[in-house]
Amino acid sequence: MPLLARYIQFSQTGGPEVLTLAETTLLDPGPGEVLIRQTAIGVNFIDTYHRSGLYPLPLPSGIGQEAAGVIEAVGAGVVEFAPGDRVAYAGGGQRAAQGGECGAYASHRLMLANGLVPIPGEIPDEVAAGTLLRGMTAQYLLKRTFPIANGMTVLIHAAAGGVGQIACQWARCLGAKVIGTVGSTAKAELARAWCDHVIDYTQPDWPARVRALTGGRGVPVVYDGVGAATFEGSLDSLALRGTLVSFGNASGAVPPFSPGLLSQKGSLYLTRPTLGHYTATREELLDTAADYFTVVARGDVEANIGQHYPLADAAQAHRDLEARKTTGSTLLVP
Repeated sequence: MPLLARYIQFSQTGGPEVLTLAETTLLDPGPGEVLIRQTAIGVNFIDTYHRSGLYPLPLPSGIGQEAAGVIEAVGAGVVEFAPGDRVAYAGGGQRAAQGGECGAYASHRLMLANGLVPIPGEIPDEVAAGTLLRGMTAQYLLKRTFPIANGMTVLIHAAAGGVGQIACQWARCLGAKVIGTVGSTAKAELARAWCDHVIDYTQPDWPARVRALTGGRGVPVVYDGVGAATFEGSLDSLALRGTLVSFGNASGAVPPFSPGLLSQKGSLYLTRPTLGHYTATREELLDTAADYFTVVARGDVEANIGQHYPLADAAQAHRDLEARKTTGSTLLVP
């Protein structure tokens, strides 16, 4: 029977104030679909890009990429899941069911079953909802985009942020020495727990410090989710033939530049990966999620949930995220 769901929507792009609470009626799940009662919702920087229009969506639109919950009903043909199963998803907007595109910021959601992953018993819903997207991002960055080797020194920006905390811990487990950057003294104190060296990227000499820590060589790879504010410094921190993995725009998009800049700075490589391209098949999605959940269950990576907000306070969550007031992962609670 129809169910009334609360969700966050926006009908025009702009600041956090465009986010409003609304209601919609969800029908019973159709073929291949499931109905999820969501218990926790992750807030990610990509959500702010959708809201601002940097990554445009058809309007009006729901918002959100990541959540966890319990399956309440399944449609015809669904054999992998059953009512009562705990599931999560991340970056799965393309797998929303028809009529259920209210986004992850919702009390309930219709989803295609092939966009979901099972939550292991030892993983709490909050950890799955608040860190799955970040954890799968760290997985593909460190193990597939530029695989880390034992003994390597790497640079990871925003080391106190959601992806940064996970990536720094995981990189060390893979045998790397981690130089982490942060944007404030308070975040530096936090990041020292999982970095070998911490640098404030708001200081103009930070690339020189990277060089000093690496005997003048620079690092073979920089994982950069900050964007415009760190782009040039990231290039200046790389060793000859080093790779800049630019995977986010927390400070704004990287401006256009001539490819000749890469040759001038040492025949460098630049890639701009996205999670969707690394979880494009069902097998890739399940393997990526399972790898992340495994390192959390083993205790190799501690998933930090930093903040909780009621669903109705999504706008405030965005304000705090964009003002760099958050640490770790941020959750909305339906």
